[in-house]
Amino acid sequence: MTTNAASSHYFDQGDIRLHYMAGGPANGPVMVFLHGFPEYWAAWQPVFEQFTNTHRVIAPDQRGFNLSSKPQGVAAYDTKHMVADLLALIDHVAAGNKVILCGHDWGASVAYAFAMRHGERVEKLIIANGVHPMCFQKALFAGGAQTRGSQYMNRLREEGMAEFMSANGCKKLFSMLEGFSPTPWLDEKTRKGYLDAWSQKDALQSMLNWYRASPMVVPPLDAEPREMNFSEEQRQKYAITMPHLLIWGMDDPALLPEAREYLEFFCDNLTLVEVAGADHWIIHSHADRVVSEIRRFIQ
Repeated sequence: MTTNAASSHYFDQGDIRLHYMAGGPANGPVMVFLHGFPEYWAAWQPVFEQFTNTHRVIAPDQRGFNLSSKPQGVAAYDTKHMVADLLALIDHVAAGNKVILCGHDWGASVAYAFAMRHGERVEKLIIANGVHPMCFQKALFAGGAQTRGSQYMNRLREEGMAEFMSANGCKKLFSMLEGFSPTPWLDEKTRKGYLDAWSQKDALQSMLNWYRASPMVVPPLDAEPREMNFSEEQRQKYAITMPHLLIWGMDDPALLPEAREYLEFFCDNLTLVEVAGADHWIIHSHADRVVSEIRRFIQ
């Protein structure tokens, strides 16, 4: 194994054991990559493997996913617990130093929450098709296209969904993965990796608990639109103070541009890159573009 090759590690945080992949020079600046649903650490692999010559890359399985612990109960998946997991992991791998934090989908939600609460530990924040919680909730209350596009979240919160999704070799979960956007990157090897991750004991129930624990409200389609205004107090509470790069695939059917409106209100230093023809799985489908934008931003 070369010095820069990624290898598997475990880290204990109280009763939680986190699995993570680490690669690159041990003394290099640290980049942390957070996956979303229904993925696992390999979600960012097409991107993070391009930084192992210069950075220490860390890609964890977040709690509930793949090889990390799967605590029982919805309350165990409140965002505050994922933030605590991440803080402990960063303390473990970065020895008190700042990190470059990258997130996609639910991983973006954790990255945003961490940046708000522990901004002193984040040198730069990089998000690929993920949303700031306040901007997202505003778009959901508005009752437009984002509200329609997010109805699946309520479906995933229903009882019995884990059994439904896992039937017939996780056929419905693969259909969901492929339903968001084309998945030519989902070859036989990649498909097996996902199936193995989903087949871990209690994995699907735990993964779905992320949706159930979320305070995000997705109104029914017949709800009256509701205006959500932001105050200066909210701006300060949910501020993103470090340089922030948002890479946005414009063909994402799950997260629409309206979900990121007003992001500048919360950000001191925002760089927005729109990628035409890219969808929700932009890290897989446009990895080279994502890598080039991250390089430009961090240099």
